Parts: sequence; C-alpha cells; structure tokens
Amino acid sequence: MNLGKYKNIIFYICTIAFFSCLMYWFFVEGKTLEVGENIPLPKTTGSNMWENFTDSFLTNLHHPLALLLAQIVTIILVAKLFGWICIKLKQPSVIGEMIAGIVLGPSLFGLYFPELSAFIFPKESLGNLQFLSQIGLILFMYIVGMELDLSVLRKKAHDAVVISHASIIFPFALGVGLSYFIYQEFAPEGIQFSSFALFIAIAMSITAFPVLARIVQERNLHKTKIGTVVITCAAADDITAWCILAAVIAVVKAGSFSGSVFVILMAILYVFIMIKAVRPFLNRIAESQKGKGFISKALVAIFFLVLIISSYATEVIGIHALFGAFMAGAIMPENVKFRNLFIEKVEDVALVLLLPLFFVFTGLRTQIGLLNDIHLWKIGGLIILTAVTGKFVGSALTARFLKISWKDSLTIGALMNTRGLTELIVLNIGYDLGVLGPELFAMLVIMALFTTFMTGPCLDLINYLFKGKKSMIEEEQEDDNDAKYRVLLSFETAKAGSKLLRLADNFTHKMNGNKSVTAMNIAPVDELHAFDIENFEKEQFKHVIETSHELKLEVTTLFKASTDVESDLTNITNKGNYDLLLIMLGKSMYEGSLLGRLLGFTTKIINPEKLLNTVKGKGNIFNNSPFDDLTLQVLDKATIPVGILVDKEFNGADKIFVPIFNLSDFYLLEYAKRLINNNNSQVIILDAAGQIRNNIEVKELIRSIEQVAPNHITLYNEKKIEKEFLNSQDLMLISSKSWKNLIDTKSLWLSDIPSTLIISNP
Repeated sequence: MNLGKYKNIIFYICTIAFFSCLMYWFFVEGKTLEVGENIPLPKTTGSNMWENFTDSFLTNLHHPLALLLAQIVTIILVAKLFGWICIKLKQPSVIGEMIAGIVLGPSLFGLYFPELSAFIFPKESLGNLQFLSQIGLILFMYIVGMELDLSVLRKKAHDAVVISHASIIFPFALGVGLSYFIYQEFAPEGIQFSSFALFIAIAMSITAFPVLARIVQERNLHKTKIGTVVITCAAADDITAWCILAAVIAVVKAGSFSGSVFVILMAILYVFIMIKAVRPFLNRIAESQKGKGFISKALVAIFFLVLIISSYATEVIGIHALFGAFMAGAIMPENVKFRNLFIEKVEDVALVLLLPLFFVFTGLRTQIGLLNDIHLWKIGGLIILTAVTGKFVGSALTARFLKISWKDSLTIGALMNTRGLTELIVLNIGYDLGVLGPELFAMLVIMALFTTFMTGPCLDLINYLFKGKKSMIEEEQEDDNDAKYRVLLSFETAKAGSKLLRLADNFTHKMNGNKSVTAMNIAPVDELHAFDIENFEKEQFKHVIETSHELKLEVTTLFKASTDVESDLTNITNKGNYDLLLIMLGKSMYEGSLLGRLLGFTTKIINPEKLLNTVKGKGNIFNNSPFDDLTLQVLDKATIPVGILVDKEFNGADKIFVPIFNLSDFYLLEYAKRLINNNNSQVIILDAAGQIRNNIEVKELIRSIEQVAPNHITLYNEKKIEKEFLNSQDLMLISSKSWKNLIDTKSLWLSDIPSTLIISNP
C-alpha cells in the first residue's frame, strides 16, 4: 500500500472519530435540556420491551402504506401465477389475471379464508386500492388509444366499418331487449329504464381490442386479409363503443336524454379541440424529435400533461376520465417509432404494476355467492347467450353478407366476441354509477370471462371444421421435395440471424436445388403492438435478407408472435420435417426459477453470460449447466439434431476442429463431411481418447472422405492442444455431452476456442 492510500485511511479514521465525538458531546449536553420537560421514563424490562415491539410491529402492519404495499405484492404474484397458467393452456394471460381477481375476492379467498382476506383487504383500505387502480386504467386506456392505427382505418375502413357497426348494433339492440325482461328484477332502486337499458346494451356490444390484437398476432393472422379486416373492425368498434359509452354516461348522470344535451355538446367541443388544436401541436413536437432515438424528459412531461388534462376535462364534463385517456392516446403522433418509445415508458408500470390492482378490485366487488338460486344462473346463461348471439352471430352474418367466406366470417365473429378487460372497465363504471346491482354485476363479470375464454377454442374448432387451407409451414413442406436437406435456423436478434444463415450456407452451399433453408423468428406477443408488427418483422429479418442476397442463398422467412416461445419453437421444429435446427446460445426470458418465469425476469440461476464470459476468458463458471434455459428446453423436446452456436465473431467455416472424446462423438464426422463437401473446409480430427485408430468403421469413413476430397481432413493424436492452434481455427464441432464435460472440468480450452457449434444428436 503506497503513502497516498495511507493518507486516505488516516483522513477517513480521523474524520469519523472527530464527528462521532462531537455528536456524543451534543447528546450528553442535550440531556441537560430535558429537565422540567415531563418526559416519561423508558420501560426497561424485557417483557415491556417485547410488548412495545409487538405493538409497534402490529401498528406498522396495519399502516395504510404498508397494507397497500402488501396488497400490491399479493396481487402481482397471484395475477402472474394465473396468467402463466393460462398461457400454458393457450389462453391470453389477461384471462388468468381476470380469474385471479375473482379468486382473491369474496367468491373464493374471502369465502374460505375470511380472516386472512379481511387482514389483507380490509374494507377501509379499498379506497386506496381503487384510486391506484384507476391510475392504472388511465395509463392502460392511453396505451389502447396509442395502439390504434388510425391510418389503417382511413385506408381500409370500407367493409370493416360495416362489420364493426353491425357488431355493435346487433348486440346493442339485443341488450335493450334483454333489459326489458330483467329491469324490474335487477335494476337498482331509482334507476330509470333508459339508463339501465343503455348500460346493459353497451356491455353486450364491447370488443376488447388489446386482447383481440394479441390473439391475431399469436395466430399469425396479421399477415392475412382476414387479420387486417378484424383488426380494423376492432379499432373502429373501440372508437365507436367508447364514444357511445361517453354518451351513455352523460345520459345516466343527467337522468334523461334531454338533460344530457349540454354534456354531450361539451363532449363534442372537447373532441373538436383535441383533434383540431391539440393533435397538430403534438405532431409538431414529434417532428422536432425526428431522427432521435429517445424522448427528452421535458417532452415526456408535456405528453403526460396532455393525458392528465384530457382525463381531467372528460371527468369534469361528466363522461369519465377513461374516455379522456383514450382520446389522448388516439391523437398521439402517428409516427410508429415515436409511439413505440412512448409506450415503452408507460407500458410496464401500467400493465405489470397497476392494472392487476384493477382486476382484484373488480374481484372484490364480484360476489358469485350471491348467485345461489337456479333462477339466477338461468338469467346468467341468458345474458351469455344474448352477448354471444349479438356479437358472434351478428359479426359473422354481416361478414358473410359482404361475400366473405364462411370460415373467415366465423373467425371474425369469434374474435369480435372477445370482451376481456375492456368489458370489466365498462362494468365497473356501471357499478360506480349505481346502474348495476351486485347480482347483475357478478353475472356480467362471468359473461366477460366466458366470452373471452371461448375465443381460442372457437378459433380452433373453426380451423378444424375448415381443414382445407394449409398453414405456411405445411405449404412449404408440400412444395419441397422429400430428398431435400432442410435446415431451420431460429434467432432472437438480427445479428444472430445473419450469422446462423452463414453457418447454414456452409452446410448446404453446393447442394443447389436439394436444400431448403428457413429462417425463423419467434417474438413474445406481449412485446409487440398491433400497429407496429409489420415494421418489427421487417427489422428482424432485414440483416437475414441482406445476407441471403450476399450469399445468393434462397431463404424462407417465418415469423410468429407467441405466448410460449419454448413450446412454439419445439413444435414447429418437430412438425416441420427438418433435418437440422440451428440456434444461438443465449439468454432465455424464461430462464431461472418459477418466480422468474411468472414475473418474466431472469434470476440468473442459469446464467449463459457467465458461460460466454468463461469461453471468452473473462470469468469462471459457478453453475454446472452448460446451456441457458431455452436451449435446455429445445434439447429436451426436439426430435431432430440441434446445432447450438457459441459465437466468437463467427464469419465462416474454412478451418474446422473436431475433438472426438469417445465413441459416441463419431456422428460429428458426418457434419464435418458435409462442411468439406459444401464449403471445402479443412477439417482436423482430434483423437482425444485414442479410440479412432482402433475403430475400423471410423477409419473407413475418414478414408472415404479423403478419396472424395483429398487433403481436406487430417487426424491428430496429440494429447496437448496449444492456444495458437485453437486461435487459428474458424469453428469447433463438439457433441453436447463433450461440451458439458469441458464446462464441468473448467477446461483450459474454453478461453481459447474459436466459435463453436455444439451438435446434439437425439
């Protein structure tokens, strides 16, 4: 330690000692100031100290802030658990979060664990939960407005608007008819028939645009005509339904149509100002940011102020703050990059942290136990039948009238019948206004869950009944000759896709028409937005397409939005009749513990970064797993050979190193042979275990390769491999079992090896 460091330590010790002594002097002298202040003596006995601690601890537990934080933790964990379960059941995660709200309410948790429920969700705390959930809803509706692509509405609104408005008027009329029969039994006291009927009608007419958009993306319908039509329908439906809802709220609050005239006129003036004054102002701001990859804090403040002022204005006018949030999002600048940047700032807090609070608040209001009579369940069934008939049948028949095929018409009907979170928002507004009583509210919540849950099974049934049309993958397989060597590469980043394509070309370059290369990108559906999916796909495949042109290699691109990346990757791999899957070793969003899976973050129980750092000579591995979690899942479930590329600036495979550690590694020679034949690669085989020279079959294989391509394969028997040799190679081929042994033994090779292709033979 040099003199400078000694000086620093001495200064540090002297400073701490001096000021500690100074504070001690103040405390001692301060004691003299307590004379005559009637300060009670402290309770010094052990029992009293424990009682003080427990009393203080219990008081802290019931403090409003502590209670709210405990509620948030409970809600997020339970919501993500049920969301994860629904994803595994091929259902949107929002259904699981909706169910989680019911589970935490009096219908289940409160019924079987009343004391614990009363402790976590006491009645006096629900006000805080409600206001915080309302903030979440305002941010959510802002995002919904931003996700609407108004340019698509302007260009493709012909058939879509007809179907959309038919999908509103059909269930709206049926809802009014239903109200006629249930008004006397279920309308709260003092509520006029018109108010009651309008709210039931709008509840029948809602389509959940965000959930529908996710389903369309997940099922790869966004590229099809039907996908474009249904997204446009849902967007038009969303705008129309929220405008109708604003008018309905005005009528309900005023008590009559005539009394709501001034509110509706003010609402029209508000919309006019937002479109003609605020929107151009925001567009000018967005233009000033063109070309930048970020939004300054000052501009973020401006946009949030627009959101808050818009929400405040509609709340004061009397048409609810959520309409203002929706409108603020809809008039955002249409620049896709700008909207994406802003959505990223809002989305995580709104959807992950605050929105689950709304589901649980709704669940706390939903008392399914009130439906304790067969008659009430019959009414609930009638409500579901009315909702499905109006929305599903109305949309499907209108689409069919417009000369759309039966399959596509039924698909439109099934998707437009999706209600989801948007329905819950409407129902809560009705409950807050006193239009819906507890029993009817519970029935309508069940209807929202049922109609959302049935969307997936209905689409599967429609596809089963109309089997004629093949999927993209099936068409590719039927077009290909069975003799072709098919390579599938799956990538996460554009750079990885380009490198894997070069590797695929090394394996197939001279095969001409006897090869098929497919580049696949599977993106988590929650990271995509309906208005941006085409641009996202183009960006993902941009480098792959450029590399394919450079290599003069014909490549098929396959893009899929998924709720379960692991399952979709292995399903496509196994059903696609491929001969080899190429992937890049990397980090999986699903890796780690169950908690990490539920919350969508990595807990680094399996950490590929440590692995790559070790390979690059930057660290050690403290984990015995040689792969990230996604790769482990693929290796476990894939029924074809899998090649995992460990990238160390891979550019080509001219010089190949193949270490053979035991007899089970001999299949690597077939891949070495393929690289020699198609890429003229120079291959060095290392007989690490000394087993090749004693194996006649393997020696014959090497001899046959030498006859076809002389001077392209060399057999090494050296026990020690020098760093210079490893650095001179372009690619190492190794079996997955031998790779694991290298990791387990912390081999000195790892810091010096070239890019490595780990090949697993099922």
